[in-house]
Amino acid sequence: MVELQAPGGWIPLVFMALMGISMLVYVVLDGYDLGVGILLPLAGDDDKDLMVASIGPFWDANETWLVLGVGILLTAFPIAHGVILGALYLPVALMLGALILRGVAFDFRVKARDEHKRAWNRAFHVGSLLAAIAQGAMLGRYITGFAPGVGPWLFALFVGGCVAAGYALLGAGWLVMKTEGELQRLALRWARPCLLLTAVGVAAISLATPWVSARIFDKWFVMPQVIWLLPVPLATAALLGGIHVLLKRLPLANDRLAWLPFVATVGVFVLAFAGLAYSLFPYLVVDRITIWQAAAAPASLKVILAGAVVVLPVIAGYTVYSYWVFRGKAGPLKYV
Repeated sequence: MVELQAPGGWIPLVFMALMGISMLVYVVLDGYDLGVGILLPLAGDDDKDLMVASIGPFWDANETWLVLGVGILLTAFPIAHGVILGALYLPVALMLGALILRGVAFDFRVKARDEHKRAWNRAFHVGSLLAAIAQGAMLGRYITGFAPGVGPWLFALFVGGCVAAGYALLGAGWLVMKTEGELQRLALRWARPCLLLTAVGVAAISLATPWVSARIFDKWFVMPQVIWLLPVPLATAALLGGIHVLLKRLPLANDRLAWLPFVATVGVFVLAFAGLAYSLFPYLVVDRITIWQAAAAPASLKVILAGAVVVLPVIAGYTVYSYWVFRGKAGPLKYV
């Protein structure tokens, strides 16, 4: 608590919260459109167009939250930025290349001739899949404290596959909510194996995080914390079980509850994020660098905070507005 009493000691907490919220919003919003790209090869040509149309108004703006989160890390926590991105150089480079590939493919697939459209569809799928795996690998490396050796890297790749499955589950839930008919039924079928891999990934991360740090273990498994924190894993398990039941019973008459698998999956991500944030706090690099040690000078943070007070409502406002304007079922994607 000494840091909180120091001049400007509360400001790093604000930026930590803003960065965390930005990354969580990014994972949910860009997660579902990456998931739609991952699922793209499983659909027929007409359904592929409708799948892309369902994310057309949103996908580019969704990535704004990633830029915001990384920007906060760079400006508010420059020491941690150097350590984290230095250790994650390869997966970050892979992610950026994949995001560029899928961005180009998204536009070109609509304008390309029929003989080239299939190649751009594959590029969109590959870019989406590689970006998801790279993000999961970064998470796996991060929670293990960037430990050297083959074992931690294999674990990171395993987490990458599970994160890709989680994004595919989000994408399938989005398609269930935004489409109808045969594509909606296909999305329900695609979601089932993704749900299993997502559950495995959540369990693996939940077990690995306290295993790599005695401090984190004590935060979760020492009385009375274990009792107070028990609702988090119980609620996560309940949501996963609820999704499993919904995938078997949907679609219902009048398309009722079509929104629920997506919302429940978002709930799983939110709970997993909350548990991870609790485990890591107050460290930005596991057991090495706290948010106060990594923070920029208090005077600099106050200037950045003034800008954030203006920028964040604008980003949040146009995000909410775009989703309101394009609410309802997706229609054919058209370029004028």
